[in-house]
Amino acid sequence: MKNINHTFILLALLVTSINFSQNNEKMIKTDKEWKNSLGEMSYQVLRNSYTERPFTGEYNLHFEKGSYNCKGCNQKLFESNDKYESNCGWPSFDQAIPDRITYIKDYSLNMNRIEVKCSKCDGHLGHVFNDGPKETTGKRYCINSAALSFNK
Repeated sequence: MKNINHTFILLALLVTSINFSQNNEKMIKTDKEWKNSLGEMSYQVLRNSYTERPFTGEYNLHFEKGSYNCKGCNQKLFESNDKYESNCGWPSFDQAIPDRITYIKDYSLNMNRIEVKCSKCDGHLGHVFNDGPKETTGKRYCINSAALSFNK
């Protein structure tokens, strides 16, 4: 009986570690594959760090219950409970799901910002700022709608 319990525990640990590594694998595609799988605006945002015009994105004033996923790889990035109206013109969240975002110093446009990318497909999402709600995290993840999909 002891050997069966030890075997079961080892098997459970192995399955858990396999599932964990599969969820954290990088998604790699050629530029042609990205172009074929994304619409033009999503391609420009996710692959070329383009920013959609303010107040034009599908999810700017969207407040249904659910999750917001990366449009490039479908990794869950944000929960609807963390979305708020910032009046900046882009969807805003006060926190991301842990380990789903990569943070990169961005000095483009003569600015000092922190770019946020999807940790799985390396797609550009937007930027994070320290001017969010003080009563929660103080963060404002300013995200392009074209980089997101929504799941109820």
